[in-house]
Amino acid sequence: MWKARKRLWCGLPWTFTVYSFDEERFFVDTGFFTKKQDEVRLYRMQDLSVTRTLLQRIFGLGTIHVKSNDKSCGDFDIINIKNVMDVKEALSKNIEAERVKKRVGVREYSMDESEEDII
Repeated sequence: MWKARKRLWCGLPWTFTVYSFDEERFFVDTGFFTKKQDEVRLYRMQDLSVTRTLLQRIFGLGTIHVKSNDKSCGDFDIINIKNVMDVKEALSKNIEAERVKKRVGVREYSMDESEEDII
């Protein structure tokens, strides 16, 4: 569905890290001599945020920080990718679709008014 190579700070794709995702999973392929692939189920991703440094904005790049409850990957960054906002939106839509399909929800704890008085 989507696939892109991690780029250097100047936007050149001269790295050995490739990010991709399909309808159910997100993949991070790394390495040249020793290849490694990490996989995270989309429904395990809890939150996405985007950061763009000045250099990233100059070269049209950005970084997506993923908060995940996956045991092997935990929280991770999708570093220096082009069209970061479009990628984040597509990833977010697929995450929500996968949660609905799997009937999985993320519990968010918030205090109601009676609990605020205790604190």
